[in-house]
Amino acid sequence: MIVSSAFAGKTYAVLGLARSGLATVETLVASGARVVAWDSREEARSQVAGKAELGDPMEIDLAGFDGIVVSPGVPLNRHPINMRAKLAGVPIIGDIELFALARPTLPPHKVVGITGTNGKSTTTALIHHIIEQAGYPTVMGGNIGLPILSQPPLEPNLKGAGVYVLELSSYQIDLTHSLDCDVAVLLNITPDHLDRYDGFEGYVASKARLFAMQSAGHKAVIATEDEPSRSVSTQICDTKGSGEDVVEVASTQVDTTEQLAWPALQGPHNAQNVAVAMVTAAVLDIDPVTTKAALASYASLPHRMQTVRTLNGVLYVNDSKATNAASTAPALAAWPAKDGKPRIHWILGGVAKSDNLDECAPHFGNVAHAYTIGEAGHMFADLLRPHMAVDDSEMLSAAVRRAARIAQPGDVVLLSPACASFDQFRDFEARGDAFAAAVAALE
Repeated sequence: MIVSSAFAGKTYAVLGLARSGLATVETLVASGARVVAWDSREEARSQVAGKAELGDPMEIDLAGFDGIVVSPGVPLNRHPINMRAKLAGVPIIGDIELFALARPTLPPHKVVGITGTNGKSTTTALIHHIIEQAGYPTVMGGNIGLPILSQPPLEPNLKGAGVYVLELSSYQIDLTHSLDCDVAVLLNITPDHLDRYDGFEGYVASKARLFAMQSAGHKAVIATEDEPSRSVSTQICDTKGSGEDVVEVASTQVDTTEQLAWPALQGPHNAQNVAVAMVTAAVLDIDPVTTKAALASYASLPHRMQTVRTLNGVLYVNDSKATNAASTAPALAAWPAKDGKPRIHWILGGVAKSDNLDECAPHFGNVAHAYTIGEAGHMFADLLRPHMAVDDSEMLSAAVRRAARIAQPGDVVLLSPACASFDQFRDFEARGDAFAAAVAALE
């Protein structure tokens, strides 16, 4: 784990003891800080017994504390800890901010931070894979994989300094004030998480903060294929008085013929991910030959356009991580109709983030049949019936069985829900695992 003298003798409260919270406690205690930790779950509190003091930040005296470390899942716009911290004059931060504060005490390194509404995990894993294939020490963390504080500090090798690759949600950006990324990446911005922000503008402003924290000479790599992302790029140029630190990219820069040689990176959405990754690699002085070889060897992340099985000529794909319509749209575009025949059997539904599927509509012609599930199932079934055959399946296992009966060789059964999972599943991983299990049970 990361241990830093930056925290020695300081006092922190840690609210929430899931994975990142536990890693935070371990790092702070090992670094010589006093830690007061709390979680509403008794079993979580028991995991820090003997390491940290127990105390609820909503009840203890916060005077003299250096920070309150909260999980990104804490809704600061409505959680009372926000006002309590302001009254006490104590900053609310996250584990990414602790990592940023520790950086001056770590061996020489670089940080790549990736944000955006859709494609963050794939792009983070892809950039990490390219850096790894180039021979540099690297780890990835943030909103993907292990908490960054639980990972060992990177030591330089003969190739050079190590590179931390961080997937950063808007919530994580909200909780850091000093993360100066050597390369900061913005993929796209579409409406999401609006219950946490003062309208869409507030959400865009949260993403833009990642670039405001960058110092001169550090690069911003921005896919300017949507208006909000273009406005962020313009804002950076106006603030710095120059565009020399901004590199604008687009999916059209990727040769679609070359893309065919990268099996885990098919579809127009992955063209954007690839374009960003290639530019980031170039900024890190990784040669194009190494980069393209890494694109060919990259394997899909679990639950993101992940091939589960081919059975009777039908391809089954787990895209459970697509939790909004904008992230589902590229999946529908990845398998266009063949010889005028649509071939996607689309399983969708769950907890809807909007009452429409407008971003998906341009690709409805690629869908042979839809199977709706979960809380949004009836609404989406009514919305889709004018455009395609629909089975209001309600349960995921039923949707898989019904799709398997109808699908023909060459078709694709695609779980790409365009919804959150919390009506029927613990998280999108559990939903994807249930899909894979249902597919495995087919004969």
